[in-house]
Amino acid sequence: MSEKKLTNSRRYHLKSLLLQIAAGLLEAEAKQAVADKEAYMSQNCPAPDYPGSAEDLQALCKKLHQTIDTVDEERYDMEAKVAKADKEIEDLRIKVIDLKGKFKKPALKKVRMSADAMLQALLGSKHKVTMDFRANLKEVKKEVKEETADVGDWRKNIEDKAGMGGRKKMFEGDA
Repeated sequence: MSEKKLTNSRRYHLKSLLLQIAAGLLEAEAKQAVADKEAYMSQNCPAPDYPGSAEDLQALCKKLHQTIDTVDEERYDMEAKVAKADKEIEDLRIKVIDLKGKFKKPALKKVRMSADAMLQALLGSKHKVTMDFRANLKEVKKEVKEETADVGDWRKNIEDKAGMGGRKKMFEGDA
């Protein structure tokens, strides 16, 4: 099935339908939140029963003030802990910023070191290791190609001039 491009009116119609559905869902969610709140309040906070005499009301007020005081003390303690933690976080942030500024990476320089110096740097000054890597190298002699002026054999002369090497020789003037 080939995919057809939606017309603008159809697209706007679909968008409006989606928005209506979303608005309905948000409304239902808000109603559910209110219902949950009422259920929680009825479960955790029973309806107050007011005593008839003034002494009973004063006792109730004292009890409420005591609970308010304990809640305020807890809130104050929590605020103090949070403020202390915030201050520590801010101090650590400042330290991190300071450390980033202090330690700038230096430009690296090329350093020539001998193999012995590298091994000493890797192994430490305790280990005295000397290695002469050049002692194991073989001396290579360059082979000198003997060029003969044998003009008599024309086949060898043609083979020498064949390929790019031969063309180079022709231009250099050897031929």
